[in-house]
Amino acid sequence: MFVRVIRVRPLRAAACFLMGAALVWQLTVLGNTIAAGAKAVTDWGLSFGQPGDPPRGNLSAEELFPHNAVFMGQTGDKTLYLTFDAGYENGYTASILDTLKKHEVKAAFFLVGHYIKQNPELVKRMVEQGHIVGNHTATHPDMTGLNSAAFCAELDELAALYQSVTGQPMAQFYRPPQGRFTLSNLQAAKSHGYTTVLWSLAYADWDNDNQPSQQAAFDKLLPRTHNGAVVLLHSTSKTNAEILDQLITEWKRQGYSFGSLDDLCQAVF
Repeated sequence: MFVRVIRVRPLRAAACFLMGAALVWQLTVLGNTIAAGAKAVTDWGLSFGQPGDPPRGNLSAEELFPHNAVFMGQTGDKTLYLTFDAGYENGYTASILDTLKKHEVKAAFFLVGHYIKQNPELVKRMVEQGHIVGNHTATHPDMTGLNSAAFCAELDELAALYQSVTGQPMAQFYRPPQGRFTLSNLQAAKSHGYTTVLWSLAYADWDNDNQPSQQAAFDKLLPRTHNGAVVLLHSTSKTNAEILDQLITEWKRQGYSFGSLDDLCQAVF
C-alpha cells in the first residue's frame, strides 16, 4: 500500500496558529462586550418627535422584549395604561382613587415597603377597586448596585409584605426605582417571574416643593400622549390629583380607552 506523507510547511502552520489565536481573541472580546453590556447602567429616558408620535427609549421595544421588559403597548391601538409610583403617602391617593372609580378606569400602583406598612387601608382599597399593585422594591435602592441575591430579596420582601396586608399574592410587575437598571437586572427580574414595566409618558411631577401648574401639566402630557402609552404619574403630586378628572375626560374625548398591565402583556408578549 502506498502512503503519501503530507508535510505542513512551517509558514502555513504558523498562519493557521495565528488565525486560530485571532478567532479566540475575537470571541473573548465579544464575550467581554456582552458581559459589559449586561452590566451597563441605563437611566431610562425618552425622546419625543411630533405630537402624538410614540417616543424612542434608551432601548427599543425589540431590545427589551427578550428580557420580559416593556415600556409601551401596541401603537396601533388607542389604549392607555395608567400607572402611579408611590414611595410614600402625601394625602392625595384617596382623591385619585375616587377619580379612577368615577371614570371606571383601572390603574397600577407601584409601591414600596414604607408605603404598604404605613397605609394598609389604602392598599386594600386599591385591591378592592380592581387596581394592580406592582413591586417597586422594599427599600427603593439603586438596584444596579445589587447582586442577584440582594436584587431578588428586595422583590421578595415587598411581595411578602403585600401578601401579609392583603392576603393575596402580589402581581408580578416590577418597576425599577429611579428608572435605573442593567440588562442583568432585567434578566434577574424575568428569572424571578416578573415583567419589568417602564413607561413612555411622564413629566416632572415628583418635586413637592416645585409642583407644576395645572396648565403646565396639560401642556406636557397631552401633546405627548400616543397610542399604547404607559403613563407614569406620581400619586404624591398635588397637581396630578387636581387634574386627573379633567385629564381622563380629555383622553376619553380623544378616543382613548384604558387597559390594565395584564392587557398590555397579552398585547406585547
